[in-house]
Amino acid sequence: MPSGLILLAVNSATNLMHAIVETAAGSRWSVQLRQPRSISLRLSRNHSNRRAYFLPDAEIAPYRSDSFIGSVAEGGSVNCDRLVLYPHGNGTHTECVGHISAAPYRIADCMRSFLAIGQLVSVEPQPVADGYAITSAHVAAALTESDIEAVIVRTLPNDAGKSERDWSGTNPPFVAPDAADYLRRRGIVHVLVDLPSLDPENDGGRLAAHRAFWNYPDQPRTDATVTELCFIPDDIPDGVYLVQFGIVPIESDASPSHVVLYPARRLEP
Repeated sequence: MPSGLILLAVNSATNLMHAIVETAAGSRWSVQLRQPRSISLRLSRNHSNRRAYFLPDAEIAPYRSDSFIGSVAEGGSVNCDRLVLYPHGNGTHTECVGHISAAPYRIADCMRSFLAIGQLVSVEPQPVADGYAITSAHVAAALTESDIEAVIVRTLPNDAGKSERDWSGTNPPFVAPDAADYLRRRGIVHVLVDLPSLDPENDGGRLAAHRAFWNYPDQPRTDATVTELCFIPDDIPDGVYLVQFGIVPIESDASPSHVVLYPARRLEP
């Protein structure tokens, strides 16, 4: 499926400002621009941001040297923070095929489209031999929309504590390789989950779901992305949304990301 959206019109005459966008495949959607909802975890200054894989906490604190303090509250002339982040474990992050490749694919180069029409689905992982998994049958039954490029998966149950959970050592649910392969064959370019990874926490380094989705190593999909550790509140209903990605254009396999959903409605031809 060709990727990319075309903005056809913006109407601000009413309080419900909306845009009309067209996908590369030709479907048109009305998008409510004044109803944005973030599905990203907040990186906080004051408590642990360690979410997965026993990675260290993120650090957000004033820069200090012998002659400078980056805190106005502590007597400095300006605020200047020092940030130390581990994107794969500290919060919502978007990654490219460089996550599993020896070749230097970087998110700054692979992330070519920052808007996509996507469907949000709620799925309850089911028990399998090594834990709980989302299978291709789950995904095929939940995906009712055609002509979409992104899938956002909210796992059930969706308790509020999920936004603060440290998943390290808990064997979280995961996406089965057959489901990841199904999404690739459906033409999905961006998959977003509220789990720490598409794959099991300990799988011996196989990363089978990542490999299936990125079609690695056969013909790597360098423009496809995986976003993990989202949090999707219950009051955001399942349905179709314009997905907006915000990343830091860094030379790494992954970046902290801010993902925003805008309600979208298909327009009749």
